[in-house]
Amino acid sequence: MEFNILLFLESIFLQGDLFGIHQGPLGSADPIVKGIIPSMFGILGFALLLNLFNAGVRKKLVDQVKLKRIMKETRAWQKERMAAFRAKDTAKQAELNKKSAYMNKMNMEMMQMNMRPMMITFVPLILIFYFVLPPLFSYTVALSPIPLNVIPGDFFQLTCTAAQAVDSEHVCPKENAIYFWAWYFLSSIAFSGIIMKVTKTSMGLD
Repeated sequence: MEFNILLFLESIFLQGDLFGIHQGPLGSADPIVKGIIPSMFGILGFALLLNLFNAGVRKKLVDQVKLKRIMKETRAWQKERMAAFRAKDTAKQAELNKKSAYMNKMNMEMMQMNMRPMMITFVPLILIFYFVLPPLFSYTVALSPIPLNVIPGDFFQLTCTAAQAVDSEHVCPKENAIYFWAWYFLSSIAFSGIIMKVTKTSMGLD
């Protein structure tokens, strides 16, 4: 499975407030789509469609041949430099270091190529999440057998904690219930690698 860092960056904005537009967790106390199973498959459908949209934009904006050439060249250079460092070959290191400025330029160009599609897809994604999906789905839409909050602190919580579950004023009905935005995030990760390979819009070397 290919991890898409852009999905992670986008998901940061799907957890709650965005410049005061929305207060609290995303979702509805009385959603149009009711029940765990319909909600799970409904969000899977949105994740699939939005991934296809992202892939289409990426295919239009990114020169995949050039991107893969740059990635191949920079990785080969990094591999050579690491080998020279381990072998303590100072002459080879000095020779490779002469290309540092060029490689930094290539890395910057590669980053810009990968970020360009996000500049197009970010606004539609945010609009869909703040104005279309919350009325459709509940605050939580699935249950996990284990906690998924692997990042310490409250910054990036995918599942409800035990304390939240016993708080009658909190939206969490049960411990380890998965937030609706988090289920979308996990679904997108599951689909993104497959769709990138099928559409030949991968961010890495195949």
